Amino acid sequence: MAGPYAKDQPAGFTNCIEKVAIVGAGGKMGTHLTEHLLKTGKHVLTAIARPDSTSKFPDGVEVARVDYRGDDLSALARALKGQQFLLITMSIMAPRDTISKLIRAAAQAGVPYVLPNWFGHDPNNKTLCDDTLLSGMNDPIRAEVESLGVSSYPCGGGPNRFGFDFPKRSLVLFDGGKVAINTSTWAQCGRAVASLLSLKEFPEDESDKSPTLSQFRNRAVYIASFRLSQLDMFESVKRVTGTTDTDWTITHDSAEQRWKDSNALVLKGDFGAFTKMLYSRTWFFDGGGDYESTRGLGNKILGLPVDDLDECTAVGIGMGESGEVPFSH
Repeated sequence: MAGPYAKDQPAGFTNCIEKVAIVGAGGKMGTHLTEHLLKTGKHVLTAIARPDSTSKFPDGVEVARVDYRGDDLSALARALKGQQFLLITMSIMAPRDTISKLIRAAAQAGVPYVLPNWFGHDPNNKTLCDDTLLSGMNDPIRAEVESLGVSSYPCGGGPNRFGFDFPKRSLVLFDGGKVAINTSTWAQCGRAVASLLSLKEFPEDESDKSPTLSQFRNRAVYIASFRLSQLDMFESVKRVTGTTDTDWTITHDSAEQRWKDSNALVLKGDFGAFTKMLYSRTWFFDGGGDYESTRGLGNKILGLPVDDLDECTAVGIGMGESGEVPFSH
């Protein structure tokens, strides 16, 4: 069996990820992943798209059309043959078994790495994932990747919602708004994935201490744009909008009570309460949303830039005012 160094790999091995397949390349997150992967100039990027998909893809993206929601895993495996990395980024409304089918097809095709869908927060915080009903999504996915013994996974994070209603200029502060959490812009997520896939796969030899993709096998990759409280965010919002406290309707609520109420609704089948339940739990005082303080960040390893808070706030306000992001408050 080949060892953990590039020098131990079979003849013809190239110590980099060149061929990347992505499911959901035309979606909200997928467009950012695609953009930043193309910018590196290091990858042949293939969008796995359904035959009836109307998504448009930028120049430089190859397209393989296959019904990845169907039961023909062999056709999907053929589309994934030769790929080194599979990115899965789909709507949370996609059929629940779709990711399982993609993972099994990737195993058939011998794809070494799969980065599966993940909506929410720290995938290694079991209490947090249990409380937000995400363990039922996350645990089977990770277990299936590992049990098949072919692919491995790294995990990323994503954007959050924070209690603001920009058109109405209203804000709900959770428990005073002083709890700090980590948050990442979609662009930062795109840069992080592109940087991760641009790392060498293995160290060259025992003396090579540079970062590699293999060090993240079956581990979460923690990145962030900011660590902020609601009050920190509000200060940025006021700077960007030229407003003061008196221009806003500010109310107060308990994050725990919001979570209890919305969790009860979700358990009764009201999926419209899911977003409120998910993010209310993140604002608890136990620090589950502040993974930077407990896990550390990979920003430096991945060479990620420091985002400008007010610039990102301006973008977020525009998205909230236009209704681009559903369930934004």
